[in-house]
Amino acid sequence: MPKNTHKIAIAGVATLGAAALAFSVVPADAQTTTKDAVSSSRVAYSSEPVQDVKASVTDQLAGASVKVDAIEAKKEAAKAAKDAVAKKKAATEAAAEAAAAKKKAVAAAAAKKKAAAAAAAKKKAAAARKAREAASRAAQRATIKQVVAKSYANNLDGWIKHSLDIMKSKGIPGSYNGLYRNIMRESSGNPNAINNWDVNAVNGIPSKGLLQVIPPTFSAYHVNGTSWNIYDPIANITAAANYAADKYGSIDNVDSAY
Repeated sequence: MPKNTHKIAIAGVATLGAAALAFSVVPADAQTTTKDAVSSSRVAYSSEPVQDVKASVTDQLAGASVKVDAIEAKKEAAKAAKDAVAKKKAATEAAAEAAAAKKKAVAAAAAKKKAAAAAAAKKKAAAARKAREAASRAAQRATIKQVVAKSYANNLDGWIKHSLDIMKSKGIPGSYNGLYRNIMRESSGNPNAINNWDVNAVNGIPSKGLLQVIPPTFSAYHVNGTSWNIYDPIANITAAANYAADKYGSIDNVDSAY
């Protein structure tokens, strides 16, 4: 209890007590007399009224103390209620902050996932573009290669030159002069020439084509990558040159029927 409150309560009770004491010591039947009469009269004190006043003062003090305690208790209760409200408010704010932080974390995770997906898609698109570009370059190279591929005239000169390139790639010896000389002797440059009067013809296997090759020889010495048609100029020349290389070392070494 605050000191000021105690002082006020005690002062009030003391005043009441003094008043009660003064009243109790005056006789009930006393009358107004002269100064001498009053002064000569003996005042009779009684212990019982004083005791009653004392009890009344004690009761009043106890009641005042109870009231003060009740006021203090009410203040404490109000303070506790206020603290409870503040704690509840703080808890609510903390929960709100936690929810906001969780929402922010979820948004950050979603943004990160989206960024990763975008990066993966970008990488995939770049790889696809790179593959398309590589395929395009390969196609361009193939087209250029086809354009610059060596071409040959469809005549004796072109047939001999084409055959020489194939012979070179297969390792078959021979020269332009050796091929031309033997072709002119055997067929005069006619790819459809056929010999129907020599011993091969008598045996049913006449010589055919530019270098007059019989079918069994053509089949045995056929060069892969060329036609299987014995009258085809390229196929006929390369097969005959392959046979001459095997039998004579080169078509250049042939100067007569072979």
